[in-house]
Amino acid sequence: MSEWMHPAWPFLVGAALAGVAPGASRRIVLLLAPPLALTLAWTLPEGARVEATLLGQELVWVRADGLARPFALIFALFGGLGLLYGWSGSRRVHAAGLAATGAALGIALAGDWVTFYLAWEGLAVASFVLVTDGKGARAETAASRYLVMHVIGGVCLLAGIAWHRGAGGGALVGEPASVGAFILILLAFAINAAMPPLHAWLTDAYPESSPAGAALLSAFATKAAVYALARVFPGVELLVWVGVVMALYGVVFAVLENDIRRLLGYHIVSQVGYMVTGVGLGTPLAVNGAVAHAFCHILYKGLLFMGAGAVIQATGRRRLTELGGLAGTMPATFGLYMIGALSISGAPLLNGFVSKSLVVTAAEQSHREVIVALLTLASVGTFLSVGLKLPFFTFGGGARGAMVTRVPRMMLLAMGLTAALCVLTGVAPGIVYRLLPFATAYEPYTMDHVLAALQLLVGTAVGFTLLVSRLESKPRMTLDADRAYQAVGRWVVDGLGRQVARAADRLEAAAIEAVGHSPWTPPLRRRASMSYAVLLTVLVLGLGIALLRTFH
Repeated sequence: MSEWMHPAWPFLVGAALAGVAPGASRRIVLLLAPPLALTLAWTLPEGARVEATLLGQELVWVRADGLARPFALIFALFGGLGLLYGWSGSRRVHAAGLAATGAALGIALAGDWVTFYLAWEGLAVASFVLVTDGKGARAETAASRYLVMHVIGGVCLLAGIAWHRGAGGGALVGEPASVGAFILILLAFAINAAMPPLHAWLTDAYPESSPAGAALLSAFATKAAVYALARVFPGVELLVWVGVVMALYGVVFAVLENDIRRLLGYHIVSQVGYMVTGVGLGTPLAVNGAVAHAFCHILYKGLLFMGAGAVIQATGRRRLTELGGLAGTMPATFGLYMIGALSISGAPLLNGFVSKSLVVTAAEQSHREVIVALLTLASVGTFLSVGLKLPFFTFGGGARGAMVTRVPRMMLLAMGLTAALCVLTGVAPGIVYRLLPFATAYEPYTMDHVLAALQLLVGTAVGFTLLVSRLESKPRMTLDADRAYQAVGRWVVDGLGRQVARAADRLEAAAIEAVGHSPWTPPLRRRASMSYAVLLTVLVLGLGIALLRTFH
């Protein structure tokens, strides 16, 4: 197999072209790159491997085993759907969306640590650009936070890889060779997986991007982290309990949330919790469940973000307290959103039902009754907030005077195709099951399982009707781990700021003594402070790269 047959190449080349091509040519790239990449991913032979050597490092550009292929396929598929949804979006979202999809494919297929790290950082940069496609000061702040958190994660990953290689570990992505490498690499993956309390970058950043940017963001970073955890840390007991905490934590704050995309962001945290639990259980059925749920989650969560984005596109509003009565004026958006909402809630005949149940059944077979009960409780909160609260206060109830404009046809087309895939993979789960890393004879459509799911949905709906007045959101932003981040952040920034200011004062005094006047104005002083921070980051990264080259 030639390295030029890598499924990431159409997206990466397309990103370069989209960065310079005019609008019409750019849309040709959006049409051609995804199907070409999907074809390459689909035709990757089982066990395909492409190797090279660079600076003494063994590189494996492609390792297409049973774990990598399903992630490569869904990344390529949803990359195309997300770009179709953003058809009328900016050059920025087109180029960054193509680049992010290519980087995600690079992560899924990377066989060695160096290739994996480069793709990991590439995804972080492209995702940062997608966040900046939003508008206003809040988008800029969220993008800055996103970048800071992922720089920290990238440094942890690089240091962990260097430690792993220094301890005699191999070049291929796999179990860390020392406790120190284990901790650093796990911390890097935990940041991308949005494990509380390291999750706030997600619920901050995703709501601030453009509608198309948020839909694309929902697909890649957290699911790439799930893939990485399944590759490197299967069977780690800590992940079982971290996953359960994520599943419950996300639904609690989603029930309290007022911003529709922030609410959906909390449910990324919650649903990724099911996947992390599956990885932690480590049995073949549990790992299959984590992979299947990641595959299906990308589709239904992408559809939910598309629906929320269409509401924002049409009304200019994003809070439940400002919305209402949209079902009549946006019937297509409402219907397609509800397919995603019922999918994430585990309704039969939709894909969330056939994937989530794999993880729960694996916990049952491992005799983890407490885990089963807590995951079932999280399912109640999921339907309550995403399937009932959000659509009721957005599409139902009385109108609150929002002026509704037409949703672009390409947005609706992308939503329709994504919804069709949610239905198809729910009605015919074998499509997904055949892609999983371990052979499985699991049958989701048993009478007991279907009745249990319906009872949970009906019981939750009855509870919602009784408590609907108490579930109405308040016009406020929910703060969770942000309280701690803000306190620590002020302390760090104030302390660093004082040190930089003192250094600048000393340099300025020396310059005045030498030449008789200050060499910089206040804006230049601020730029110097920024340069100082950037220099520190570059030095840390450079040191990590030097260590990595030393230990091979």
